[in-house]
Amino acid sequence: MSNLSPSNTAATKVCTGIPLPIVKLNRVVLLTGIVTAILAQQPVITTLLFVIILGAVVFGQKGSLIFIIGSRIFAEQNKSAKTEDPKLMRFNNSIAAILLGSAQIAFLLGADLTGWILSGFVAVAAAVALGGFCFGCYLFYQFNLQRFKLFGISRADEGKN
Repeated sequence: MSNLSPSNTAATKVCTGIPLPIVKLNRVVLLTGIVTAILAQQPVITTLLFVIILGAVVFGQKGSLIFIIGSRIFAEQNKSAKTEDPKLMRFNNSIAAILLGSAQIAFLLGADLTGWILSGFVAVAAAVALGGFCFGCYLFYQFNLQRFKLFGISRADEGKN
């Protein structure tokens, strides 16, 4: 039996990535939402983005409103699109959720400038990623590299024992 057969779980895992049109949609939503919030001085928009991203972090694709909408809007494109590792997407969304969640705390404490700066970090990261360099991807790579150096295990080795 070939290693590429549908019954091979390793081959199946490779094919379960997030299509790049949805990844791009996620970045566009974050960027436009935060820029709109800053221009309108409406922290409630960042709160909405935080809730949307938190759903994706906690529940993965099933809890991602952006993934659900993107799956419908880009259905044809997604069939042949390159994909991104869901773990990487979740890592990036986790960073965004931490920053946007921290911004919400800052807004509640009356530290609006701090809230806008934290939100701005997410917008800048999304803009840079749309331009071709994913800072969250770089951090994900560094995190896994350091983890391997410290513990000698990689994500690929975790389930083999």
